[in-house]
Amino acid sequence: MSNATTYQLFINGSWRDGNGTLTVTNPATETVFGSVAAASTSDLDEALASAERSRRAWSSRPPKDRGEILVAAAKILATKVGDAAKDLSREQGKTIAEATGEYARAVETLEWYGTHAEELSAPIPHGPNRMIVPEPLGVVAAFTPWNYPAVLIARKLAPALAAGCPVILKGAEETPSTAVHFVEALRQAGIPDGVVNLVFGVPVQISRHLLSSPIVKVLTFTGSTEVGKQLAKLAANNLQRCILELGGHSPVVVCEDADLAKAIPAISEYKFECAGQSCNAPSRILVARPLYEEFLSRMTEVARKIKIGPPDDPTTEMGPMANARRIEAMQRLVKDAVDRGARVETGGTRLDQPGFYWPPTILTGVPKDAKVLHDEPFGPILTVAPFDTIEEAIEEANATEYGLAAYIFTGAADAKRALIGGVSAGAVSVNYLKGVSADAPYGGVKQSGYGYEGGEQGLRSFQSLKLVNGLGSFG
Repeated sequence: MSNATTYQLFINGSWRDGNGTLTVTNPATETVFGSVAAASTSDLDEALASAERSRRAWSSRPPKDRGEILVAAAKILATKVGDAAKDLSREQGKTIAEATGEYARAVETLEWYGTHAEELSAPIPHGPNRMIVPEPLGVVAAFTPWNYPAVLIARKLAPALAAGCPVILKGAEETPSTAVHFVEALRQAGIPDGVVNLVFGVPVQISRHLLSSPIVKVLTFTGSTEVGKQLAKLAANNLQRCILELGGHSPVVVCEDADLAKAIPAISEYKFECAGQSCNAPSRILVARPLYEEFLSRMTEVARKIKIGPPDDPTTEMGPMANARRIEAMQRLVKDAVDRGARVETGGTRLDQPGFYWPPTILTGVPKDAKVLHDEPFGPILTVAPFDTIEEAIEEANATEYGLAAYIFTGAADAKRALIGGVSAGAVSVNYLKGVSADAPYGGVKQSGYGYEGGEQGLRSFQSLKLVNGLGSFG
């Protein structure tokens, strides 16, 4: 297996080196501390072949047995969360507490799909003479990002494996330890050779090679809308089913009756977790005009007090961003907004110290043509603006190409109905900001993707539903 700073490929049941390595950098110090193997074309071909060889036996294995392996892997992973969270924090920059919480959600996801594997693969009666028989689609290519690698690996691996599909996992090169910990837990739990393969390398080369193969039947991807569209085009050549969770630009509508004592801490905690690098983090705050000044003052004060520092310091509340690219994106968005007339209430410049540190930033007076209102920020930037009517709030909330998540703070039934029905998003949360639980389906609309992860619908994404007619005629 891989040691602490050299992460290997896992193909056909064995850990191995690749064709050279890529560096792994600590975003808190900007220093290189490890490497990850890069897969060659022959490595990818062997991963495809081993997954295909394992497909029939894994798909025909009783779903209960498949589920038991997932539950066993969850228990194994749970014993390693302490060390695994430290590895993730060092690679990604999130605090130890955030990394530990993420692993807890990942373990929960493995357990949930393991527990429900049998019932979600059972035939479904459909009338007196009909039956729907769920069947695994085949080999899955899973592409996972660096921002929440533990949760997103779990939300791809667990349902696919529970459904009976072998998986080729392309882990994030920036955060390889998470994929290694997951695969090793599955190996120790007894996953058969070839059912799970792990590759790293140059993303565009891996995606083109895997998706050009007719062996792959399903693509599941979390990442930017731009990359998702490119992968969907590749998948179209072989009509591979796609599950795409793409970008987001989530609005928060704070109505006049909102309880600011609850709303502001909830927004702050969820927004600045992982330094704002989340597709469903709130990014555009719309506040009823009578509350606007008070909300802005209190929100700005909370943002200013967030303690930024090394992610392994237990007193740190927000660590660094993951890489230099995110710092550059923050600089572009803030400069563009300010050049167009926006005001920086707090933050707005990189911290003058080693590491990719960007402070919580609040912008007001942002004109509608500013990039920050249209491009996914994917960082600790919030815009705050007033609204006068619910209709205006709905219009502003829908004024981007994204539709992943939206948040509402109100106790008024009529406002809830109007906003829930009017805001275009895959998920709308009322007086609530938390991560999605394992049993809930989640997916976007508009340019935020299609397909579902989580819950029963997440497992159905990896099944075909065979309709069997005329059962009564066979006696």
